[in-house]
Amino acid sequence: MKVKEVADLVGISVRTLHHYDDIGLLTPEQTTESGYRIYSEMDLERLQQILFFKELDFPLKKIKEIIDSPSFNQAEALEMQRNMLLDKRDRVDTMIRTIDKTIKYKQGEIVMSNKEKFDGFDFSHNPYEQEARERWGDKAVDESNAKMNRMTNEEKKEFEETFHAIYRELAVVRHEDPASEIAQKWIGEWFEFLNQMGTYSLDAFKGLGQMYVDDERFTKNIDQFGNGLAIFMRDAMAVYADKRK
Repeated sequence: MKVKEVADLVGISVRTLHHYDDIGLLTPEQTTESGYRIYSEMDLERLQQILFFKELDFPLKKIKEIIDSPSFNQAEALEMQRNMLLDKRDRVDTMIRTIDKTIKYKQGEIVMSNKEKFDGFDFSHNPYEQEARERWGDKAVDESNAKMNRMTNEEKKEFEETFHAIYRELAVVRHEDPASEIAQKWIGEWFEFLNQMGTYSLDAFKGLGQMYVDDERFTKNIDQFGNGLAIFMRDAMAVYADKRK
C-alpha cells in the first residue's frame, strides 16, 4: 500500500507517516524507483502497535525502543495493551459518571457533595495499605501518605506518570536475567522512587517484591504491564537488596 492509502485507511496524516519514517519508527519495507513508499502487511502490524502504545500515552521514542527490543513479543504486547486499556476505560468511566452527575447537579436535579465532584481524580488511594502496615509498620506508610497529601493535583499526576513509566521500563526488560545490569538499573530506579515517598529498608524492599507474587491482587495489577512482570520484579528486587546488605 502507498502512503496515501495507509493514511486514509488508518485515519492519520501523510505527514505523520513521513515523520515516523524520518525518526526510524516505521520505515516501509519497499520504496519504488520513483521514491514512493510501499507498506507491507508487516509494516501495517507495526503501525498498529505504534498506535496502541500512542493511545496509552507512550512517547514515540519509548515506543521505538520497545518495538525494536530483541525481547519484544507482539502477542504479549497486545495482552498488556488490552489490560492497560481496560484500566484506562475504568478510570474514564468513573470520570464520565462524575460529569453526568455534575450536569444533573447544575440543573438542580440532584444534590452532590464536594467529594463526589472529584470522583475519578484520586491518585492517592492504595488498596494494599493494610498489608503494607502489617508487614513493615506504620512509619513508611504514614510518611508516604503524608507526602501524597501535600502534593498538588499536578504533582500527583506527575507521580502517577513516573510510577507507570518505571513499570513500563521494567516490562520491556522482564525477559532479561533479573541480575543483569539493565534489570538492576530499573529496579534501582524503583527503589529510589519508593524512597522518595517513604522510608523503605532493603529488607522491606525485598519483602515488597515477595508480596508482589504472594498477593494475587498485586500480581494482577503488575502483570497488566506484561505477563510475568511480578515474578521478575520479585527476583530482581531480591538481587538488588542482597547485593547491598
